[in-house]
Amino acid sequence: MSSAAQKRPRPRPRRYDAGKIRAAVLIQFGAVHDAVRDLTPAQLALPTHLGDWTVRDLAAHIAMGAGSVAACLEKPAPPRQEVPLLDWPFATVSRAAQISDDTKSIAASAPDLDALYERTGARLAELLPAAPDDRLLATRVGAMRLDDFLVTRTVELVVHTDDLNHAAGLAVPYDRQALAACTRLLADALAVKAPGGSVEVRVPPYAVVQCVEGPRHTRGTPPNVVETDPLTWIRLATGRTTWDAAVDDAKVGASGERARLAGLLPVLG
Repeated sequence: MSSAAQKRPRPRPRRYDAGKIRAAVLIQFGAVHDAVRDLTPAQLALPTHLGDWTVRDLAAHIAMGAGSVAACLEKPAPPRQEVPLLDWPFATVSRAAQISDDTKSIAASAPDLDALYERTGARLAELLPAAPDDRLLATRVGAMRLDDFLVTRTVELVVHTDDLNHAAGLAVPYDRQALAACTRLLADALAVKAPGGSVEVRVPPYAVVQCVEGPRHTRGTPPNVVETDPLTWIRLATGRTTWDAAVDDAKVGASGERARLAGLLPVLG
């Protein structure tokens, strides 16, 4: 872990219900599988807003992200944890090129996406039940606890479900627990990136965090408030939309002189 990551301030660690997170990962992956199964060749060839990825590439990436849990469980456990959950959002950007290359490779080698999803889902269902929450995994970004890594999978699944819906004109549903965990982790990442207490960011019904240096709010109505819905927050936090576009579309309410968050977004590379 870098010295910057070690020194990065962080909010009080949030507790997640490990059983609900496990279920959420499987449910969201199953919802995507149902949609991918019915995609036509024309839909699979459609472009996405993720560089040069097609819908086929995106679908392969979703399977790769979920399948990484099983792949890690099949490897020996590392000796010690290296990446706490709140460091994960800042650790992925340096791996972007390799992730894209791996995605392209899987998309090219798995012409039958339904079969790829079947294998991935079956392996998860086989390995997850017996794995303890504190089992360490050798992930792409470093050694993480299984329960923490599964929270990151909710981010991957929800964000890319939204990408898939956008690119292919679908309406794949979002599991409530997966959406909640994704929203909360990205909100906490903002509080890590911009520690402070002068701005309150509200993403009802899932998250409220305080961030940005300045006078700390203690009671009554905060002087600087940002409020938005979960999907808009996720799109802001991952760079799928811009601050100005969300404000112009009335997707974000912001009051107070410190409530403009454009310079702090995205939080996930």
